[in-house]
Amino acid sequence: MTMLSNPSQVLLRNEHALTASSILVINFEQDGFLTALKSLLPNAKITAFTSNVANADWAKSQSGVEVTLAAQLPEQNVELVVFYYPKAKPEALMLMDNIRAISDSNTRLLIVGDNKGGVKSSEKQLKEHAKFGRKLDSARHCALYQFSQLTPNPTFKLSDYFKQFTVNIKDTSIDVISMPGVFNHGALDNGTELLLNNMTPPSSGTVLDFGCGAGVISAYLGKMNPDLSFLCLDVSAFAAKATELTLQANHINGKVLLSNGLQKMTDSVDHIVTNPPFHTGLNTDYDITETFIKEAKKVLKPKGTVTIVANSFLKYPPLLEQAFGQYQQVCKNTKFTVYRVES
Repeated sequence: MTMLSNPSQVLLRNEHALTASSILVINFEQDGFLTALKSLLPNAKITAFTSNVANADWAKSQSGVEVTLAAQLPEQNVELVVFYYPKAKPEALMLMDNIRAISDSNTRLLIVGDNKGGVKSSEKQLKEHAKFGRKLDSARHCALYQFSQLTPNPTFKLSDYFKQFTVNIKDTSIDVISMPGVFNHGALDNGTELLLNNMTPPSSGTVLDFGCGAGVISAYLGKMNPDLSFLCLDVSAFAAKATELTLQANHINGKVLLSNGLQKMTDSVDHIVTNPPFHTGLNTDYDITETFIKEAKKVLKPKGTVTIVANSFLKYPPLLEQAFGQYQQVCKNTKFTVYRVES
């Protein structure tokens, strides 16, 4: 069995609280919890929900567990909801509202999470929305809470959580639509701003927007050059939804693809422009971008280009040199560096 994360260990040491005939597990982790839960309750209907395609692909290998990959919870009444509290507070609030929308008077809610991830806030956040709530356990720097008789929320709509804002770069204005759980929700991040201010848009071809977030890069480059087409790729269903809306708002021709890294890529592209991720949840994770750099050449057409912005402390130059032979430093400030390479 895969090693259990601390939140999963806390859940399983309270197995009495997990007893139910139908269970929805939200934001599960890639560990042994789903397998252990199925072994504990072999006759229960267990559904694992995630917005992350990498987690969904992994969980599909868990025998007997149904997996839902989406931006919104499945509309099914369940006896027990197990919610791994996420890093982003807006995402937590949206999902708790969504949980109340699919719950009835008999639904119990367990919330577990790392203390430094904000799980303690759940008591206050649900104070007005649950008749009963208490802490069940505290261990391994984590806390476990139980809530019951949740206030119904029949008017829940995902669109109520979208945030629209305007980005202005070089006298070009774009409308961006974001949602909770998306990188830099509701604002333009400094890295992407430096990237777009200092790059020349490609003259033609298809651009891969790797780790597209809310679709800012594609929307801007598409406004600058309407002849470009875009393939926007992200691991998150929240990001995919936001990018679709941003492309529509700016009348940009683009396709959105959910993929763990470049795994689902079937077509080659002329250019890649990216502000790639280096966090997974609360943890720093360099593997995503390091793997991307090593594999990028496989999806690039001859004479293709890669333009990438990254925190300056990240050791990407040796990887770029190894993968492409050479790289160009386009610009650098106190925090970020923009690199460009040709295949």
